[in-house]
Amino acid sequence: MTEAELELKDKVVAAIKEVYDPEIPVDVFELGLIYEIKIFPVNNVYILMTLTSPSCPSAEQIPSEIEMKAREVEGVSDVTVELTFDPPYSTEMMSEVAKLELGFM
Repeated sequence: MTEAELELKDKVVAAIKEVYDPEIPVDVFELGLIYEIKIFPVNNVYILMTLTSPSCPSAEQIPSEIEMKAREVEGVSDVTVELTFDPPYSTEMMSEVAKLELGFM
C-alpha cells in the first residue's frame, strides 16, 4: 500500500469509528465488526464487515451508515460495503478498548 493509500485508509477508519451499534455504547470498529478495509486504485474503498448476529435489528442501518461515513472522507471516489457472517462474530473480535468499556476485562 502506498503512503497516500495508508493515509486514506486511516481517514476511513476514523470515519467508521463514528458509527455505533445502537444497542452497544462502542463504535463498530472497536467492536470488531470491520474485518477488512482495502483501498483500490483511484481511491475506491472496499469494506468487509459483519454484524453481532444475522438477526441484528440494525442490519440495514449499520452498513449503510458505514458506507455514508466512508463516502464523506475527502478523496474517496467510491465505497463498497460487503456484509459477511463468515467467520461468525464473537466477543473475541473486540478490541481491548471495547472489552474494557463493556466489562469483559
